[in-house]
Amino acid sequence: LAVAAIPEGLPIVVAVTLAIGVIRMASRRAIVKKLPAVEALGCVTVICSDKTGTLTKNEMTAVVVVSADGQVADVLGVGYSLEGGLCTVGSERVIGYSHPSISRVIEIGCICNNAIISNGLLIGQPTEGALLVLGMKTQLNEQVKNYKLIKEIPFTSESKFMAVQCEHIQSNGRSELFVKGALDRILEMCVGYLEGDKNPVKLNDAAKERFMETSRSLGSRGLRVIALAYGYNERELCYAGMVGIMDPPRPGVAESIEIVQSAGVKVKMITGDALETACSIGAHLKLYTAGDICLSGPEIDRMTDLDLERVIKAVTIFYRSSPKHKLRIVKALQNLGDVVAMTGDGVNDVVALKKADIGIAMGSTGTDVCKEAADMILTDDDFYTIQAAIEEGKGIYHNITNFVRFQLSTSVAALSLIAISTLFEFENPLNAMQILWINIIMDGPPAQSLGVEPVDRDIIRQPPRDVRQPMINNAFITNILTSAAIIITGTLSVFYKEMSADNEVTPRDTTMTFTCFVLFDMWNALACRSSRKLIWEIGLFSLVILR
Repeated sequence: LAVAAIPEGLPIVVAVTLAIGVIRMASRRAIVKKLPAVEALGCVTVICSDKTGTLTKNEMTAVVVVSADGQVADVLGVGYSLEGGLCTVGSERVIGYSHPSISRVIEIGCICNNAIISNGLLIGQPTEGALLVLGMKTQLNEQVKNYKLIKEIPFTSESKFMAVQCEHIQSNGRSELFVKGALDRILEMCVGYLEGDKNPVKLNDAAKERFMETSRSLGSRGLRVIALAYGYNERELCYAGMVGIMDPPRPGVAESIEIVQSAGVKVKMITGDALETACSIGAHLKLYTAGDICLSGPEIDRMTDLDLERVIKAVTIFYRSSPKHKLRIVKALQNLGDVVAMTGDGVNDVVALKKADIGIAMGSTGTDVCKEAADMILTDDDFYTIQAAIEEGKGIYHNITNFVRFQLSTSVAALSLIAISTLFEFENPLNAMQILWINIIMDGPPAQSLGVEPVDRDIIRQPPRDVRQPMINNAFITNILTSAAIIITGTLSVFYKEMSADNEVTPRDTTMTFTCFVLFDMWNALACRSSRKLIWEIGLFSLVILR
């Protein structure tokens, strides 16, 4: 009786269920590093996702070039292939230095570049790949060979620019600086701008506003704007122009966002892009509508923690953000009681990933340090995989709840059956062998089957579970006692009827009682498959053990 009263299989079934959940997630391209993260995914209330590579394809293509003097060149072709690739100003094709101001912009993009294109495959950063392909389409990429690299200033999310110091083979030892980055940051470093093939013109406020307006116009089309400049030092650059780069949203991401949001999970986009670009992509993904609040990195810097907590719930897009802002975003949301999942791919994201309830690293573009710090790794860097992981997390917790309910109700029923029989001075309705049989054979396999049930498709639509709410609450206990009462009532009725027929307990009586208990227990296993659906709605013979 003591053996039957204790559901000793629970720890094993929980561990097996979580392990099977990890295998399921791996098959859906989400690698979970820590078992507790499987169940925690079902509690996530906010997903803070990077834009580039997670919500978008991270396949950059330059589509427009705007020089400082206002010339506009359209670029044809998609991806890193030269097939169908043209760069035209009106009806004229840009080849070499045929259009000096446009060509200068493209040339700087090739020089200030570390990417390599080989057989249509990119080695390096996608943004640099787009600029290099643009140079190949205009036959300007070979100009790089005329320059000798002396020094490189790498891009950081804080500086927002990259620069290379180079020496031309015919410059007699004089070096030149080529810079690319965010337009507002580049303009801060410029004192003039290029006007055709003439000498640079002094940069004034009116010209700056004109360039910013052009950038906003490109951003409203969902293009990432890269500004380019050159000069002899960082404080006296000459602005050359800008390139609009397209990074299309991933197919299916908008639908995934709609599904998780319908289940009460908020999605917030974090990007280093300008406001217009972020809003355009956000609108396409159904994350942003006119009037929604957007917050920039500099605005976060000026806020106190309390100020940030007051507004962060309503913010859908964080633009011009850096990894240090991610940490403050996570802390603010957690202080408000949210369970936060945060994505990241760089070394600087490590602190935010560790602080988040679920840290998600990118498998394709993420650094090893970032992957080590994360709880989960997306092998395809796709937001859809996050939705699938949350779905699995909710399904696993649902299955754990079901088999715990089944095992506890069976244990309570077996214990109560013997206790009631003793109280009313009946003979024992079950012998020791039958009790052990129920405990070993009738508890284990059905409980394990409930643990490995396929995920209910409706689970993802359910709201996130409150982490403060225990599994065994009043409703859960009531359900267990109700199931146990039905089993006890039915079994005792059969036992009493059979015993009353001849006023003694015969082997036939105990066999009838045992059979009745087993049948009730099997019916209980079927009923425990869902707390929201009736047995015939689920399918009577769809339980794993019955297949």
